[in-house]
Amino acid sequence: MQLEGIHHVTCITGDAPGNVEFYARLLGLRLVKKTVNQDDPTVYHLFYADEKGSAGADITFFEYPQARRGRAGAGMVHRVVWRVASEEALDFWQERLGKAGVETSREDGSLRFSDPEGLDLELAVVETLDEPLVARHPEIPAEHALQGFDGVRAYSTDPERSRPLLEEGLGFEARPTERWKIGGERRESWYRYDEPPAEPGIGGAGTVHHVAWSSLPEEHQQWQQQVARAGARPTPVIDRFYFKSIYFREPSGVLFEIATIGPGFATDEPAEHLGERLSLPPDFEHLRAQVEPLLTPLPNPRD
Repeated sequence: MQLEGIHHVTCITGDAPGNVEFYARLLGLRLVKKTVNQDDPTVYHLFYADEKGSAGADITFFEYPQARRGRAGAGMVHRVVWRVASEEALDFWQERLGKAGVETSREDGSLRFSDPEGLDLELAVVETLDEPLVARHPEIPAEHALQGFDGVRAYSTDPERSRPLLEEGLGFEARPTERWKIGGERRESWYRYDEPPAEPGIGGAGTVHHVAWSSLPEEHQQWQQQVARAGARPTPVIDRFYFKSIYFREPSGVLFEIATIGPGFATDEPAEHLGERLSLPPDFEHLRAQVEPLLTPLPNPRD
């Protein structure tokens, strides 16, 4: 068995309309699913990805309206890194973000910035054989578009505690500077640790809730058993309708998920109309009349 890189990264926002504006209109990702947090169906779960809603390109947000601003600390992912194709793409994004009032920091091969709630983001020039996972946007040339995740960076006070689970339990390959690579035939990603700040982390808007890694559907139950044998404490397999999931914390404290590639977001709405209406999995459809009035009205970013 081999995990197929990052499946999705789930974060927290206190401002769903502003979140849609930033990730769909400015960064050019496609809002592929507008649904609810299945553990708390009174709040949104928004999914942004490439045109197809592919695993590997999917950043998601729980909306808790007016949530306090969070702060990444030990045991939390603090940066999300996307791939782009070239330095010319970084030129494009530096100009586009600057015109929108977003402060950027440019280094050779990368561009760093934050979303409006302080989530640390990076675009990195990456040469890879992986398929570029691109969304269409009228203002963003396809050759400059975001191409899916490259990796995530987390804070840890003791990365060595996580090594046995990462390498022996999950099949990550060690690289220099506290960095691990994971990937299969479809896609690869990396996971890296940094020294944490002195201040403790605070969950809230602008922070990462968890990172999910991709598994083939036929291997998912085996992964649940493998994680348990490796000494973690995984949940049972949970059917999220669009994929199946297990959750556990790795020794540094970061919440991991292993999610299946599929069935996917076109399961309950046509691919050409993904994200245009509130989608509720069958087990939640009976709550629509109660839930819909509680959710912040959102525009269709493709109108």
